[in-house]
Amino acid sequence: MSTEDKMTIDERRKYLRKMKRRYVQADRNEKEWLLDEMEAVTELHRKSLIRLMKGSLERKGRQRQRGRTYGPEVEYALSVIAESLNYLCAERLTPNLVWLANHLAAHDELVVSPAIMGKLEQVSVSTVQRILARIPRDKPRPPRGGPRRVNQVTRDVPMKRIPWNEQEPGHFEVDLVHHCGPSACGEYMCTIQMIYIATGWSELRAVLGRSYLVMEDAFRYILARLPFPMLELHSDNGSEFFNHHLLRFWKDNVQRIELSRSRPFHKKDNRFVEQKNSSLVRAYLGDDRLATVAQTIAVNQLYDKMWVYYNLFQPVMHLAEKIMTSVEGQATRIKRRYDQARTPFDRLCQTTAITQERREQLEALRDRTNPRQSRQEIYDLIDYIFSLPNAVPDQTENVHETLTTHFGLETLLLNLTRHHPNLARADQES
Repeated sequence: MSTEDKMTIDERRKYLRKMKRRYVQADRNEKEWLLDEMEAVTELHRKSLIRLMKGSLERKGRQRQRGRTYGPEVEYALSVIAESLNYLCAERLTPNLVWLANHLAAHDELVVSPAIMGKLEQVSVSTVQRILARIPRDKPRPPRGGPRRVNQVTRDVPMKRIPWNEQEPGHFEVDLVHHCGPSACGEYMCTIQMIYIATGWSELRAVLGRSYLVMEDAFRYILARLPFPMLELHSDNGSEFFNHHLLRFWKDNVQRIELSRSRPFHKKDNRFVEQKNSSLVRAYLGDDRLATVAQTIAVNQLYDKMWVYYNLFQPVMHLAEKIMTSVEGQATRIKRRYDQARTPFDRLCQTTAITQERREQLEALRDRTNPRQSRQEIYDLIDYIFSLPNAVPDQTENVHETLTTHFGLETLLLNLTRHHPNLARADQES
């Protein structure tokens, strides 16, 4: 008998009440036959059925309540870990509880005993789900969309879609998130986001406007910080990505890079980065208008913090398998199975894209970073960003003040070293 066909307790008691009327009036031989039938239908032991037929069928409450397996100490540890990672879902959080507890304990954010660690090792996803539902948390910012533009100058760039199971290192999706508020008029801040398909590695950079000047500066900063080579850049058809200046930039600065684009009006061709636009950009900055130099500089400071917090500490789940199921007379369904949640850095270490030296540098950076403190610093920066005055109407902002190159190469190296020790790279000839 399948699980779906088995009786629930209430269904079984309802059936036994009806059978009891016949059982009481039956003779010995009929009772034997009725017990055989009830035993086959309910799958209960014969002695249990006899006791139920002689006694009451009303369900009784427990006289002695079952003790809690996971006490307040485990709940507190889960609350600290969940807060440190911005309240991930139970499926992403559960496989990483042990190492995160040890990591937070190393930063004096949590005190864990061997008993608590043992319970964190054996706790199930469903139990974590129930505990997380009881933990109070901050109200999330509502995800919202932004305006889109269609580029017409893409004749030499092939249209394609990066496979969902792409394992070769170096394939990126890129998109531009608009922070224009309710009106797209004038100049405003945008966010460039790049997502590494195989690992979920994220690169974020804020630019004021969409000119080639600011786009080139942002991509130079990302390339200087990226700890592995780039093989492909896949974007939508926006003119901010496809123009003669930027095509020449990629040709001159990155060897053997492949540029590709999605089909017009097919957002699912950029599905990985579109998903992260919601969880990594809109979830933090919302849909308000940001249009000043000070706001752009502050957002880039925020993204530098998020670079460490997300890539080194936030576990992500990747699609591992698609199963097509088809039932006669019904539509075909796709059942998706996901792998175990791991951080983008841990996934990166399983590829050949990163060198041993870079890996050791990032491991040292993660060891000395307190994720709970980083999360607080991120939200403090968000409060600071929205405390800054908005742009003054009819007053032009100087985008050169937002450029990394505006401060000179030495300042670029200093900023990279400050936020990401031992990871700063710069082209001395540029």
